[in-house]
Amino acid sequence: MTTPIRIGIVGYGNLGRGVETAVGLNPDLELVGVFTRRDPGSVATLGEATRVFPMSDLDEPRDDIDVLILCGGSRDDLPRQTPELASRFTVVDSYDNHAHVPEHVAAVDAAASAAGTTAIVSTGWDPGLFSLNRLFGEAILPQGSTYTFWGRGLSQGHSDALRRVPGVAGGVQYTIPSREAVERVRAGESPELSTRERHTRECYVVLEEGADAEAVREEIVSMPDYFAPYDTTVTFIDADELARDHGGMPHGGFVIRSGRTSDGTSQVIEYRLDLDSNPEFTASVLVAYARAAARLAAAGQHGAKTVLDVPPALLSPRSPEELRAALL
Repeated sequence: MTTPIRIGIVGYGNLGRGVETAVGLNPDLELVGVFTRRDPGSVATLGEATRVFPMSDLDEPRDDIDVLILCGGSRDDLPRQTPELASRFTVVDSYDNHAHVPEHVAAVDAAASAAGTTAIVSTGWDPGLFSLNRLFGEAILPQGSTYTFWGRGLSQGHSDALRRVPGVAGGVQYTIPSREAVERVRAGESPELSTRERHTRECYVVLEEGADAEAVREEIVSMPDYFAPYDTTVTFIDADELARDHGGMPHGGFVIRSGRTSDGTSQVIEYRLDLDSNPEFTASVLVAYARAAARLAAAGQHGAKTVLDVPPALLSPRSPEELRAALL
């Protein structure tokens, strides 16, 4: 039996708990433990045997970790943590601020290339699996248009961003696709759609005591990249309502490529996800790419990679021969 790939989890929120669960479903992986900025004694993990360490333990050389899976937020955590940790470890993250992915890749690549480590960044389902399907669609139907719709669902990245607004005690954000826009695309119209025409965003926010509601609303709706490009509504609720009505984390969406292969011949490709738990699914993608990261590192392929750079077979625990026999 091959030696298991040893995984460390950095950060233990919803995504970190999802990674802990996903690692347990993969016999070729082994969880070393969770690394947290909190007091380790205050962190209750899902598994009784899961060890919890302070983040400072990663400042020292360690030979018991093959891949760190970074589970922080894209707005404040990953832009700093991923390059920093990639200077010492092979890492995987789920950085999801689409507008800044190129500069994130560049920063991580500089750190990982200098250190001789491997980093796979911006994994998950978008960016991630949806990115792959956009590539497939464009390559197969060069004459056409690609459309990505998200939701209706709770966005982890956008929810994290709004919770960091001063005066916000808690909150969630839902992304809602325009039904009219989706129907036009599926009908093969290939319409020109602005960002604002494709989706709306709904925020449900619990205010801190004494916070100015209008100031909070304005900071949310004017936030660059996250909310400013969309029609965004902010509804203020109390903590009980947040816990009662917004505790689940469903999400999903679809990528559609609408094109023509000859005059009068229309072709439509659609890839769809319907998720009961956004963090658990995202965690499952991270774990598959952690396997790929360990294999790339072992092969001496260092620096930053994205899902567009990783051969699909590296995600699977099965051998190339098994994959060819079962899936081709």
